Amino acid sequence: MAKLDGKVAVVTGASKGIGAAIAKALAADGAAVVVNYASSKAGADSVVEAITSAGGKAIALQGDVSKAAQAHSLIEAAVTQFGRLDVLVNNSGVYEFAPIEEVTEEHYRRQFDVNVLGVLLATQAAAKHLGEGGSVINIYSAITHLNTPNASVYSGTKGALNAISGVLANELAPRKIRVNTVSPGFVVTEGTHSAGIVGSEMAAGIVAQTPLGRAGQPDDIADVVRFLASDEARWLTGEVITASGGMR
Repeated sequence: MAKLDGKVAVVTGASKGIGAAIAKALAADGAAVVVNYASSKAGADSVVEAITSAGGKAIALQGDVSKAAQAHSLIEAAVTQFGRLDVLVNNSGVYEFAPIEEVTEEHYRRQFDVNVLGVLLATQAAAKHLGEGGSVINIYSAITHLNTPNASVYSGTKGALNAISGVLANELAPRKIRVNTVSPGFVVTEGTHSAGIVGSEMAAGIVAQTPLGRAGQPDDIADVVRFLASDEARWLTGEVITASGGMR
């Protein structure tokens, strides 16, 4: 019996990168997975196809989690489709680097709306349906430890997420809902490629600081999330697991 048989999971921002790997990993362990996307329907459909071709259960659902109505509709549609909700993975995130001289209201609001407000709204909607043993997993970032130049806003969003995760772990614990956080180091994804990070001096510097000597891959993060979603992590809440190859 797979570890997640009978469970239903929603993974936000799952059309590519880490989110796609998480959706596939949860499905491989038996969960029925909702592959959420904001704009990339083709990407989400491709993830669903990969899951169903391997014998798993998945559907793609559009929804911008930074908008309250869409975040709540996403969760309601997931419950309507599969009858329950057991796992929420708050993976949706955007990043944009800029020196302090170039920080604008739009730059700030876009990142805080998705990376922070989106987590609050999705968790608010999910909490109505998560029962005893439910699991919320937030995707954080090791960038908050690096004090990376030009990342003040993005790092700020992830610092806020860390604080929120701790509060929610205590707030939802009486209902036996667990809240944990995974903090990836540098991971090679479509996003880090398109942002010009892969192959850059910054990436080389990060790898040089990584004891295991390489950049991360989406599956490295997905396997940690798979563990936290399972009953094997039943005694864990309020934890931050840094998946960074030893980089601090």
